[in-house]
Amino acid sequence: MKRSLSVGLLNRTLLTAALALGAPLAFAQNDATPPPLETASAVAAPTTPSSQVGKLTLDQQVKWLRAAQRSGAMEKLDDAQLVALFQSLDPLALPRYIKEGPNGYPSYELTMSRTERIHGQWPDKADHMLVRIAHDPLRIYARWLPDGAHAGQEIIYDESKRSDEMYGHLGGMLNVMPLWTSLTGSLARAQSNHQVRDLGTEYIADQYLSEGKKYIAAGLPRSTQVEVKTIDGVRVVAFTFETPTGQPQFYAKKETLGLDLRHPYFRTVESYGNDGNIFEKIVFETITPTTFDDATFDPKNKAYKF
Repeated sequence: MKRSLSVGLLNRTLLTAALALGAPLAFAQNDATPPPLETASAVAAPTTPSSQVGKLTLDQQVKWLRAAQRSGAMEKLDDAQLVALFQSLDPLALPRYIKEGPNGYPSYELTMSRTERIHGQWPDKADHMLVRIAHDPLRIYARWLPDGAHAGQEIIYDESKRSDEMYGHLGGMLNVMPLWTSLTGSLARAQSNHQVRDLGTEYIADQYLSEGKKYIAAGLPRSTQVEVKTIDGVRVVAFTFETPTGQPQFYAKKETLGLDLRHPYFRTVESYGNDGNIFEKIVFETITPTTFDDATFDPKNKAYKF
Protein backbone atom coordinates (compact mmCIF):
# COMPACT_ATOMS: atom_id res chain seq x y z
CA MET A 1 0.00 0.00 0.00
CA LYS A 2 1.40 3.42 -0.94
CA ARG A 3 1.52 6.05 1.78
CA SER A 4 2.32 9.72 1.20
CA LEU A 5 2.82 12.83 3.32
CA SER A 6 3.26 16.43 2.19
CA VAL A 7 6.10 18.13 4.05
CA GLY A 8 5.23 21.62 2.82
CA LEU A 9 7.78 24.16 1.74
CA LEU A 10 11.46 23.44 2.19
CA ASN A 11 13.05 26.38 3.94
CA ARG A 12 15.61 28.56 2.28
CA THR A 13 18.37 26.73 4.10
CA LEU A 14 17.82 23.77 1.78
CA LEU A 15 18.07 26.05 -1.22
CA THR A 16 21.28 27.59 0.06
CA ALA A 17 22.69 24.11 0.53
CA ALA A 18 21.66 23.09 -2.95
CA LEU A 19 23.50 26.10 -4.36
CA ALA A 20 26.59 25.27 -2.39
CA LEU A 21 26.39 21.67 -3.56
CA GLY A 22 25.59 22.48 -7.16
CA ALA A 23 29.09 21.97 -8.56
CA PRO A 24 29.60 19.09 -11.01
CA LEU A 25 29.65 15.76 -9.25
CA ALA A 26 32.82 13.81 -8.60
CA PHE A 27 33.30 10.37 -7.18
CA ALA A 28 33.78 10.39 -3.43
CA GLN A 29 37.36 9.57 -2.59
CA ASN A 30 36.86 8.80 1.11
CA ASP A 31 34.30 6.06 0.63
CA ALA A 32 34.87 2.48 -0.39
CA THR A 33 33.00 1.53 -3.54
CA PRO A 34 29.61 0.23 -2.43
CA PRO A 35 28.51 -3.27 -3.45
CA PRO A 36 26.21 -4.04 -6.38
CA LEU A 37 22.50 -3.73 -5.75
CA GLU A 38 22.11 -7.47 -5.27
CA THR A 39 25.03 -7.87 -2.82
CA ALA A 40 24.58 -7.85 0.95
CA SER A 41 26.76 -5.45 2.94
CA ALA A 42 28.79 -6.19 6.06
CA VAL A 43 28.22 -2.65 7.42
CA ALA A 44 26.50 -2.69 10.81
CA ALA A 45 22.99 -1.26 10.98
CA PRO A 46 22.66 2.02 12.93
CA THR A 47 21.47 1.67 16.53
CA THR A 48 19.31 4.81 16.56
CA PRO A 49 15.69 3.97 15.59
CA SER A 50 14.45 5.66 12.43
CA SER A 51 11.83 7.50 14.48
CA GLN A 52 14.59 9.30 16.42
CA VAL A 53 16.90 10.27 13.53
CA GLY A 54 15.34 13.71 13.19
CA LYS A 55 16.68 14.59 16.67
CA LEU A 56 20.30 13.97 15.61
CA THR A 57 22.68 16.64 14.33
CA LEU A 58 22.99 17.14 10.57
CA ASP A 59 26.29 15.25 10.40
CA GLN A 60 24.83 12.40 12.43
CA GLN A 61 21.77 12.23 10.16
CA VAL A 62 23.91 11.91 7.04
CA LYS A 63 26.03 9.21 8.69
CA TRP A 64 22.85 7.39 9.79
CA LEU A 65 21.49 7.43 6.24
CA ARG A 66 24.73 6.03 4.88
CA ALA A 67 24.91 3.26 7.48
CA ALA A 68 21.23 2.36 7.02
CA GLN A 69 21.68 2.31 3.26
CA ARG A 70 24.80 0.16 3.26
CA SER A 71 23.61 -2.28 5.92
CA GLY A 72 20.24 -2.86 4.30
CA ALA A 73 18.36 -1.41 7.28
CA MET A 74 16.79 1.34 5.18
CA GLU A 75 15.15 -1.01 2.71
CA LYS A 76 13.68 -3.02 5.60
CA LEU A 77 11.63 -0.03 6.82
CA ASP A 78 7.97 -0.05 5.84
CA ASP A 79 6.41 2.73 3.78
CA ALA A 80 5.13 4.75 6.75
CA GLN A 81 8.52 4.55 8.50
CA LEU A 82 10.37 5.73 5.39
CA VAL A 83 8.03 8.67 4.85
CA ALA A 84 8.28 9.70 8.53
CA LEU A 85 12.07 9.36 8.43
CA PHE A 86 12.65 11.65 5.47
CA GLN A 87 10.00 14.09 6.69
CA SER A 88 11.89 14.44 9.97
CA LEU A 89 15.35 15.11 8.51
CA ASP A 90 17.19 18.40 8.47
CA PRO A 91 16.54 20.04 5.06
CA LEU A 92 20.28 19.81 4.37
CA ALA A 93 20.50 16.04 4.92
CA LEU A 94 19.28 14.78 1.53
CA PRO A 95 21.43 17.14 -0.59
CA ARG A 96 24.46 16.31 1.59
CA TYR A 97 23.77 12.59 1.26
CA ILE A 98 23.43 12.84 -2.53
CA LYS A 99 26.38 15.18 -3.00
CA GLU A 100 28.77 13.04 -0.96
CA GLY A 101 27.69 9.98 -2.93
CA PRO A 102 29.21 8.18 -4.64
CA ASN A 103 26.50 8.73 -7.23
CA GLY A 104 27.91 6.16 -9.60
CA TYR A 105 31.00 4.02 -10.05
CA PRO A 106 34.30 4.49 -11.91
CA SER A 107 32.93 1.91 -14.36
CA TYR A 108 29.65 0.04 -14.37
CA GLU A 109 26.96 -1.66 -16.43
CA LEU A 110 23.29 -0.84 -16.17
CA THR A 111 19.99 -1.72 -17.74
CA MET A 112 17.40 0.99 -18.00
CA SER A 113 13.96 1.81 -19.31
CA ARG A 114 13.59 5.25 -20.86
CA THR A 115 10.58 6.99 -22.38
CA GLU A 116 10.62 10.54 -23.74
CA ARG A 117 8.06 12.77 -25.41
CA ILE A 118 9.60 13.71 -28.76
CA HIS A 119 8.01 16.41 -30.94
CA GLY A 120 4.97 16.29 -28.70
CA GLN A 121 4.44 12.53 -29.05
CA TRP A 122 4.59 10.03 -26.17
CA PRO A 123 5.75 6.66 -27.59
CA ASP A 124 3.78 3.45 -27.21
CA LYS A 125 6.86 1.52 -26.07
CA ALA A 126 9.81 2.52 -23.89
CA ASP A 127 13.43 2.13 -24.90
CA HIS A 128 15.02 -0.78 -23.03
CA MET A 129 18.78 -0.32 -22.96
CA LEU A 130 22.00 -1.98 -21.87
CA VAL A 131 24.63 0.66 -21.07
CA ARG A 132 28.31 0.31 -20.17
CA ILE A 133 30.06 3.37 -18.74
CA ALA A 134 33.66 4.10 -17.76
CA HIS A 135 35.09 7.39 -16.51
CA ASP A 136 38.38 9.26 -16.91
CA PRO A 137 38.04 9.42 -19.84
CA LEU A 138 34.27 9.09 -20.28
CA ARG A 139 33.46 6.13 -22.53
CA ILE A 140 30.00 4.75 -23.19
CA TYR A 141 28.58 1.78 -25.07
CA ALA A 142 24.78 1.45 -25.38
CA ARG A 143 22.56 -1.15 -27.05
CA TRP A 144 18.79 -1.02 -27.43
CA LEU A 145 17.38 -4.39 -26.33
CA PRO A 146 14.90 -6.51 -28.33
CA ASP A 147 11.88 -5.99 -26.06
CA GLY A 148 11.96 -2.18 -26.28
CA ALA A 149 11.63 0.54 -28.87
CA HIS A 150 14.43 1.06 -31.43
CA ALA A 151 15.67 -2.50 -30.85
CA GLY A 152 19.05 -3.29 -32.37
CA GLN A 153 20.55 0.19 -32.28
CA GLU A 154 24.06 0.59 -30.90
CA ILE A 155 26.25 3.57 -30.10
CA ILE A 156 29.77 4.08 -28.79
CA TYR A 157 31.21 7.29 -27.39
CA ASP A 158 34.82 7.91 -26.34
CA GLU A 159 35.65 11.47 -25.32
CA SER A 160 39.40 10.76 -25.61
CA LYS A 161 39.00 10.14 -29.34
CA ARG A 162 36.10 12.32 -30.51
CA SER A 163 34.64 14.42 -27.71
CA ASP A 164 31.83 15.89 -29.81
CA GLU A 165 30.80 12.83 -31.84
CA MET A 166 29.45 9.33 -31.32
CA TYR A 167 29.54 6.25 -33.55
CA GLY A 168 26.44 4.19 -34.14
CA HIS A 169 23.85 2.55 -36.34
CA LEU A 170 20.05 2.43 -36.38
CA GLY A 171 19.71 -1.34 -36.27
CA GLY A 172 16.41 -3.07 -37.03
CA MET A 173 15.70 -4.78 -40.34
CA LEU A 174 17.50 -2.07 -42.30
CA ASN A 175 20.63 -2.24 -40.13
CA VAL A 176 21.82 1.06 -41.58
CA MET A 177 25.58 1.40 -42.04
CA PRO A 178 27.22 2.82 -38.90
CA LEU A 179 28.48 6.39 -39.03
CA TRP A 180 29.93 9.18 -36.94
CA THR A 181 27.44 11.85 -35.93
CA SER A 182 27.41 14.96 -33.75
CA LEU A 183 26.26 14.58 -30.14
CA THR A 184 23.80 17.43 -30.71
CA GLY A 185 22.92 16.80 -34.37
CA SER A 186 19.52 16.03 -35.85
CA LEU A 187 20.14 12.26 -35.86
CA ALA A 188 21.04 12.24 -32.17
CA ARG A 189 18.03 14.40 -31.28
CA ALA A 190 15.56 12.39 -33.34
CA GLN A 191 14.95 9.91 -30.50
CA SER A 192 16.05 11.76 -27.37
CA ASN A 193 16.24 15.21 -25.83
CA HIS A 194 19.51 14.20 -24.17
CA GLN A 195 23.08 13.66 -25.26
CA VAL A 196 24.72 10.27 -24.88
CA ARG A 197 26.87 11.83 -22.14
CA ASP A 198 23.73 12.12 -20.01
CA LEU A 199 23.38 8.35 -19.64
CA GLY A 200 24.07 7.12 -16.11
CA THR A 201 23.12 7.86 -12.52
CA GLU A 202 25.50 10.81 -12.11
CA TYR A 203 23.54 13.02 -14.49
CA ILE A 204 20.32 12.67 -12.46
CA ALA A 205 22.03 13.57 -9.18
CA ASP A 206 23.80 16.52 -10.78
CA GLN A 207 20.50 17.77 -12.19
CA TYR A 208 18.86 17.53 -8.75
CA LEU A 209 21.55 19.75 -7.26
CA SER A 210 21.64 22.21 -10.16
CA GLU A 211 17.85 22.69 -10.01
CA GLY A 212 18.28 23.71 -6.36
CA LYS A 213 20.72 26.36 -7.54
CA LYS A 214 18.04 27.76 -9.85
CA TYR A 215 15.58 28.07 -6.98
CA ILE A 216 18.04 30.23 -5.06
CA ALA A 217 18.85 32.40 -8.05
CA ALA A 218 15.13 33.03 -8.61
CA GLY A 219 14.41 33.58 -4.91
CA LEU A 220 11.66 30.97 -5.04
CA PRO A 221 10.53 28.45 -2.41
CA ARG A 222 10.73 24.74 -3.17
CA SER A 223 7.86 22.51 -2.17
CA THR A 224 8.14 18.77 -1.87
CA GLN A 225 6.06 15.68 -1.23
CA VAL A 226 7.52 12.43 0.07
CA GLU A 227 6.03 9.02 -0.64
CA VAL A 228 7.11 5.45 -1.22
CA LYS A 229 6.53 4.02 -4.70
CA THR A 230 7.28 0.86 -6.61
CA ILE A 231 8.06 1.92 -10.18
CA ASP A 232 8.56 -0.89 -12.70
CA GLY A 233 9.50 -3.22 -9.85
CA VAL A 234 11.88 -0.76 -8.17
CA ARG A 235 10.87 0.37 -4.64
CA VAL A 236 12.05 3.92 -3.96
CA VAL A 237 11.45 6.89 -1.70
CA ALA A 238 9.97 9.38 -4.17
CA PHE A 239 10.49 13.11 -3.74
CA THR A 240 8.19 15.30 -5.86
CA PHE A 241 9.23 18.91 -6.46
CA GLU A 242 6.91 21.37 -8.18
CA THR A 243 8.26 24.67 -9.42
CA PRO A 244 6.22 27.89 -9.17
CA THR A 245 7.13 29.09 -12.67
CA GLY A 246 7.90 25.91 -14.59
CA GLN A 247 9.65 25.79 -17.95
CA PRO A 248 11.81 27.20 -19.42
CA GLN A 249 13.24 28.59 -16.19
CA PHE A 250 13.36 25.09 -14.73
CA TYR A 251 13.89 21.72 -16.31
CA ALA A 252 10.34 20.64 -15.48
CA LYS A 253 7.21 22.09 -13.92
CA LYS A 254 7.06 19.04 -11.66
CA GLU A 255 9.58 16.27 -11.15
CA THR A 256 9.58 13.09 -9.07
CA LEU A 257 12.94 11.55 -8.17
CA GLY A 258 13.05 8.04 -6.70
CA LEU A 259 15.85 7.48 -4.19
CA ASP A 260 17.44 4.04 -4.12
CA LEU A 261 17.20 2.33 -0.73
CA ARG A 262 20.66 0.69 -0.90
CA HIS A 263 22.75 3.40 -2.60
CA PRO A 264 22.99 7.23 -2.48
CA TYR A 265 21.61 7.92 -5.93
CA PHE A 266 18.27 8.23 -7.68
CA ARG A 267 16.94 5.16 -9.49
CA THR A 268 13.85 6.69 -11.13
CA VAL A 269 12.83 10.00 -12.69
CA GLU A 270 9.46 11.31 -13.86
CA SER A 271 9.33 14.83 -15.35
CA TYR A 272 6.22 16.85 -16.21
CA GLY A 273 5.78 19.93 -18.40
CA ASN A 274 3.80 23.12 -17.80
CA ASP A 275 0.73 21.41 -19.29
CA GLY A 276 0.82 18.74 -16.59
CA ASN A 277 1.76 15.96 -19.04
CA ILE A 278 4.73 13.69 -18.42
CA PHE A 279 7.56 14.21 -20.89
CA GLU A 280 10.22 11.87 -19.50
CA LYS A 281 10.40 8.69 -17.45
CA ILE A 282 13.62 6.86 -16.59
CA VAL A 283 14.05 3.72 -14.50
CA PHE A 284 17.47 2.25 -13.77
CA GLU A 285 16.65 -1.44 -13.37
CA THR A 286 20.05 -2.96 -12.58
CA ILE A 287 23.34 -1.22 -11.77
CA THR A 288 26.48 -3.33 -11.42
CA PRO A 289 30.03 -2.00 -10.90
CA THR A 290 32.55 -3.78 -13.10
CA THR A 291 35.75 -3.20 -15.03
CA PHE A 292 36.06 -3.11 -18.80
CA ASP A 293 38.88 -3.69 -21.24
CA ASP A 294 39.47 -1.50 -24.27
CA ALA A 295 37.43 -3.82 -26.49
CA THR A 296 34.27 -2.80 -24.63
CA PHE A 297 34.40 0.61 -26.31
CA ASP A 298 35.81 -0.52 -29.65
CA PRO A 299 33.40 -0.67 -32.62
CA LYS A 300 35.46 -3.62 -33.91
CA ASN A 301 34.38 -5.75 -30.96
CA LYS A 302 33.02 -8.96 -32.54
CA ALA A 303 30.21 -9.07 -29.96
CA TYR A 304 28.77 -5.89 -31.44
CA LYS A 305 27.00 -5.39 -34.77
CA PHE A 306 28.63 -2.26 -36.10
